[in-house]
Amino acid sequence: MDLQLEPTWKASLKDEFNKSYFENLSEFVKDEYNKHTCYPPENKIFSAFEWCPLDKTKVVIIGQDPYHGPKQANGLCFSVTDGVAHPPSLINIFKEIESDLGKPYPVSGNLERWAQQGVLLLNATLTVRAHQAGSHQNKGWETFTDQIIKHISEEREGVVFLLWGGYAKKKVKLIDQSKHHVLTSGHPSPLSANRGYWFGNKHFSKTNLLLETNGKEPIEW
Repeated sequence: MDLQLEPTWKASLKDEFNKSYFENLSEFVKDEYNKHTCYPPENKIFSAFEWCPLDKTKVVIIGQDPYHGPKQANGLCFSVTDGVAHPPSLINIFKEIESDLGKPYPVSGNLERWAQQGVLLLNATLTVRAHQAGSHQNKGWETFTDQIIKHISEEREGVVFLLWGGYAKKKVKLIDQSKHHVLTSGHPSPLSANRGYWFGNKHFSKTNLLLETNGKEPIEW
């Protein structure tokens, strides 16, 4: 794997790269990309960190796996490459923003515009084999991304963590809630959203209110 990480993340996470789990993970990912079609493209595995440096991180959204279809995944959770049809969860995210903030539904599903404002769009697993959801789980990525959440909790103040669905909610144990904000709801996937666990959570307006209360610029969602 290309570890040309953004400098603030590289400095914070430097101890992880020499641990045996990360060395094993690197070998696994290298082998998978050599033998199979995997997503996101290798040069975008760490895109979430490139777009959103640690010292600029104000909001964290936690996903589980990258999209596993062609041209979808771009290294940011829930985000797709420009011009790609919006997956169901992303459609429901945009519908909630429409309802919550009165903003028009966007043409592009590329969320780099959020990341540039300080939203870390973090998948727990950063790679996946094409058309095989969950194929790179339990290989070491979760250990690495849990460390990222811990480092944000330790090194930042007043970050808003958005934990959507049961998997993301388990990450609450990694977050110091005496210095950060945690908002939880159901997952935006149709299964959860259609049961009433997603729509109406108003997480986008609530996040901006929390940021502004802490003297930070709100996110242009």
